[in-house]
Amino acid sequence: MNKGHRGTIFVTEAEVLAQTAYPGGQFIARLRAPDCARTATAGSFVHLQCSPGIPMRRPLSILRTNATEGWVEVLYKVVGQGLQALAAAGPGDRVSVLGPIGQGFRPDPARPVALLIGGGVGIPPLMFLAEVLAHSPGIRFEPRAFFGSELPFPFEVNAEGGSLRLLDDAGIPSQLASNAGLPGCKPGFVTDLARAWVGTRPAAERARMTIYSCGPTPMLKAVQKVADEFSLPSQLCLEEFMACAVGGCAGCVVPVLVDGKRQMKRVCVDGPVFDGASVYAA
Repeated sequence: MNKGHRGTIFVTEAEVLAQTAYPGGQFIARLRAPDCARTATAGSFVHLQCSPGIPMRRPLSILRTNATEGWVEVLYKVVGQGLQALAAAGPGDRVSVLGPIGQGFRPDPARPVALLIGGGVGIPPLMFLAEVLAHSPGIRFEPRAFFGSELPFPFEVNAEGGSLRLLDDAGIPSQLASNAGLPGCKPGFVTDLARAWVGTRPAAERARMTIYSCGPTPMLKAVQKVADEFSLPSQLCLEEFMACAVGGCAGCVVPVLVDGKRQMKRVCVDGPVFDGASVYAA
């Protein structure tokens, strides 16, 4: 393990507390992992062994945590043998969890209008961030979410309002987009939905905005174009294939602009959250 992260990444034989299935092969698993729950931040992730017979771990973003009760939740879509095995786990089963890993989002109090733009399985860290912002002590953030998916959302949708009820209940406005004709969703890409909204806001409000985003690479590139168009700072949570996930193998490196020069950074421990302009420079 990378020495800089000793004492902050924990290995836990986590008990599966609950496993809920949703349409489109999606699952939310609740795992008892007290150390991880206590130290996780929005944007960090776990590296999870799906089954004792499958040694290669899978990186999964953290959806929610409860430090008091000692659990973390992950949302995943079944792709491949490993996640299929994880989906078969039930309450009382145990899985090996390595985490929390990575540098999460860094909310900026000087720019409290937080635009959360998420796509597909990139939505979980932004749901986590929305909860953090809504309960940030002494700082009044103004989060607004734009989420896109081609699969039914694994959260209750207010089809009439085109929003997620979980965020409605927290007082966080949200808008949904899809190219799959999902109820309550505007047709098209989520980045177009976000761009149209930002374009209606006065310059004084845009001066208080920061974009926080996670999703597939093409979506993140489109998000950065929106950030560049309106001169907004952005923090992007990258998705990348990983082997060790603790910085040792350098299998997840990406070029990042540092002091005007390209350097190779590891998504697992140097990220997964990076300054958007440093990754996708205009």
